Amino acid sequence: MKQLLSTTDPTVIAFAKALLQGEGIDCFEMDVNMSILEGGIGIFPRRLMVVDDDLEDAQQVMTDNGISVNER
Repeated sequence: MKQLLSTTDPTVIAFAKALLQGEGIDCFEMDVNMSILEGGIGIFPRRLMVVDDDLEDAQQVMTDNGISVNER
């Protein structure tokens, strides 16, 4: 899996997941438990991961919708 984006804003993660699901791209949210442990103050970012083969398509979906991605 490859990291698509990393953010402390839970609304960006929710929007990104909805966009990816709409395109049929599976994704997995990491660091959710760490975010909960820190008390919800937004110090630790959550990461959204996608399968290696879907990375380019997922990046295109994000940029088309104004979401900054981790390009590598």
